[in-house]
Amino acid sequence: MKDSPSPLTELTLEEANATDQGVRVRACFPGVSDDEWNDWRWQIRNCFKTRQALEAIMSLTPDEQEGIDHCGQKLTMAIPPYFAALIDPDDPACPIRRQCVPTRQELIASDGELVDPCGEDKDSPVKGVVHRYPDRVLFLVSDQCAMYCRHCTRSRILNDGHSHFNSSTYDEAFHYILEHKEVRDVLVSGGDPLLLNDNLLEYLLQRIKSIPHVEFVRIGTRAPVSLPQRITPALLRVLKKYSPLWISIHCNHPQEITPAVREACGALADIGIPLGSQTVLLKGINDDPVTMKTLMHALLKIRVRPYYIYQCDPVVGTRHFRATIQGGLEIMEQLQGFTSGYAVPKFVLDVPGGGGKIPLNPNYIVRREETQYVLRNYAGELFYYLS
Repeated sequence: MKDSPSPLTELTLEEANATDQGVRVRACFPGVSDDEWNDWRWQIRNCFKTRQALEAIMSLTPDEQEGIDHCGQKLTMAIPPYFAALIDPDDPACPIRRQCVPTRQELIASDGELVDPCGEDKDSPVKGVVHRYPDRVLFLVSDQCAMYCRHCTRSRILNDGHSHFNSSTYDEAFHYILEHKEVRDVLVSGGDPLLLNDNLLEYLLQRIKSIPHVEFVRIGTRAPVSLPQRITPALLRVLKKYSPLWISIHCNHPQEITPAVREACGALADIGIPLGSQTVLLKGINDDPVTMKTLMHALLKIRVRPYYIYQCDPVVGTRHFRATIQGGLEIMEQLQGFTSGYAVPKFVLDVPGGGGKIPLNPNYIVRREETQYVLRNYAGELFYYLS
């Protein structure tokens, strides 16, 4: 049965009409009703996928034109109208625009870049399952997203036009998890699991939850940010039915947190789902302390706990997105002690080749002496602690 349009996204039309860009995007769909605009399926069906479509709402640079024309070699383009309405059409450096509009730079492979930078394929005992850590697995269930981030780590499974996941691969994954009783934690990811229909998502959650030794189930998704219309009453009923669940959202810039996103995350929190954020450190987008602190505060205000800041993975064609590790450490120095502890995530690097996540922390130990440590605090003051 078709979901009714979600009342949680009634603000979306207001947002779209509040800016010139919003009006420009709406004009591309003459006659579209408010109910259609607020229907996530309509948003998916009407994604901007071609250069000609984007040229109707913005002036493209030569780099963008070339990137769009050839992006299928790496990762196709798809931008929901809702997300397109957030783009600054006159600023190529717009943080929303840079995340979703391809450029020529992503067609260039640089030294050290890999198709599978985190080495997930080598730790995949069956299709769709990555078992790297002792007590937990990554369960990939979808090869589609609402919006294709240009820095995507898993572009290798999102771009070949073939369906990677079906009932057969799901059954193999369930059998593997059932046979490995050490697995107590399952992270459901993709692609984006929330791009699945409600019935299939419920089937997957029910099967996972039926495995006796699985204690902890998480969903990794960008949909509440890139497609908040997806958080429908019907979806909320499914998720609540399989509580406890945890959800990690992917949010990279304060401008992504609109009233619709606030409503979507609030609805998830209201049914008892703890929300965490995963942010990728991106050069020229969020790699400065002010932007990052603003983002962390904005997330807390919508009841999302900052969880990770990731060093951008060296996936092929992402050199222009990768900020320096030192820059990330300096951002952490400007968070730790300068704002609430809840607003301070972990800064991690997912080691190329499959080594897993390594936390990267500023060094607050000045030196270790025979009987004491010499430490500095966030303000640079020295203190002594007897060992």
